[in-house]
Amino acid sequence: MEGGEEMQGAVGLRCTWDIPPPSGTQAKWVRLNVGGTVFLTTRQTLCREQKSFLCRLCQGEELQSDRDETGAYLIDRDPTYFGPILNFLRHGKLVLDKDMAEEGVLEEAEFYNIGPLIRIIKDRLEEKDYTVTQVPPKHVYRVLQCQEEELTQMVSTMSDGWRFEQLVNIGSSYTYGNEDQTEFLCVVSKELYNSPNGLSSEPSHKAKVRP
Repeated sequence: MEGGEEMQGAVGLRCTWDIPPPSGTQAKWVRLNVGGTVFLTTRQTLCREQKSFLCRLCQGEELQSDRDETGAYLIDRDPTYFGPILNFLRHGKLVLDKDMAEEGVLEEAEFYNIGPLIRIIKDRLEEKDYTVTQVPPKHVYRVLQCQEEELTQMVSTMSDGWRFEQLVNIGSSYTYGNEDQTEFLCVVSKELYNSPNGLSSEPSHKAKVRP
């Protein structure tokens, strides 16, 4: 796959390059072998971000990068996430495939030291986190069956966000030793907030749970 392959997906923010490529970086073609996939681009594109690893590489700085049999620079990184990096340097726009994780592109942008792209992705991730926190919590209820002697301890030791809602005497009783015992249904509730990965954990409880 050559570096010119277009990736379809969500359209991100555009970056306007304020600094022109340095002199001496005329449109000379450069081959990059990233994780076994060859990308073809120009020195001018790679030097859009002058402090980046890619700009330093094509300017001949000593970065200890070997070359393959075709003369392409060997870079031991994930080629899947290099496509958006290279396209961003070409046109200043972040375009991702719908199944591509922004965190993965951020990892590569930080490795290649593409400052404007790092800022764009971090802003998008912060915006997503803010949106998640605005989702109203879900209320989850549990009905726990317990004996009279367990009731006080159970209510006083509830944790992890569970709170007491209602106590119902179910009317059944039995004799344990020399004492009469009564059984209760205890209704408890908890607010669950959506996390970024959509998972919420619920603590276990020693009392018997009735659906």
